[in-house]
Amino acid sequence: MEEVNQSEVAGFIILGLCESWELQVFFLVIFSSLYLITILGNIFIVVIIITDLHLHSPMYFLLANLSFIDFCLASVTTPKMITDFLKEKKTISFGGCMCQIFFGHLFGGGEMVLLVSMAYDRYVAICKPLRYTSIMNRHMCIGSVLISWIVGFVHAISQLATIVNLPFCGSRVLDSFFCDIPLVIKLACMDIYVLEILINADSGVLAAICFILLLLSYSHILITVCLHSKDGASKALSTCTSHITVVVLFFGPCIFIYLWPVSITWVDKFLAVFYAVITPFLNPAIYTLRNKEIKNAMKRLQC
Repeated sequence: MEEVNQSEVAGFIILGLCESWELQVFFLVIFSSLYLITILGNIFIVVIIITDLHLHSPMYFLLANLSFIDFCLASVTTPKMITDFLKEKKTISFGGCMCQIFFGHLFGGGEMVLLVSMAYDRYVAICKPLRYTSIMNRHMCIGSVLISWIVGFVHAISQLATIVNLPFCGSRVLDSFFCDIPLVIKLACMDIYVLEILINADSGVLAAICFILLLLSYSHILITVCLHSKDGASKALSTCTSHITVVVLFFGPCIFIYLWPVSITWVDKFLAVFYAVITPFLNPAIYTLRNKEIKNAMKRLQC
């Protein structure tokens, strides 16, 4: 077969989540509702943190940025997936595919680093409370957010650069509902063994390093809380529980997709849906339902 350059590739065919029309109609209703709640929920968190002076603290500043990233991450793939449920033939242009890959890794990588910053904020607040205001000052908070965006951008560029000039020929079929690098590189007309290892290592190592840092940070926090039980211990424990829940839900599917050697189609699709759709939906629910200060801010907003 004749090899062609990516600039000549018209696009890719997407198989989606399933072939059954009845299931696609069901998924259309479910994911449309989830996406609407995700968008409104994350926007609401950002707005309430900006407008309520009681929430102008480092933790909520980072939380507002997390909600903004979740809003962006959910918008990378979900709208395309929803509209594809209405189409018999699902396709995506080469440029659209590259944009999904770039922005997916931009927001995903940025969220990983931001979650580490949030864990460090809780570590300082609980383990070094007297120095909290001096350590988590305005410059530290802004710097943490900037670093998360820079790391996400560098990660996304490095991922995109590895595939943008690959030669594609033959099959254009992606057995998923969006473009992701592990699926796209399998369509290249070349030996991808080394390239696949490098790409998976890039994403997998970043996720693994951030996950290990988070585990160490929250383990130290929980040990400190247990050993030095004070009046604010239950509050600190409740806050950390929310953060740990988000971390496990976000990093679990990501690490499994990129580091697990065996690829099972239905498992990969389930984890991709969980990572791209469910996690951005759960984050605002977890933080608003378990956070007393957010609840009080909602009551003040009603008044």
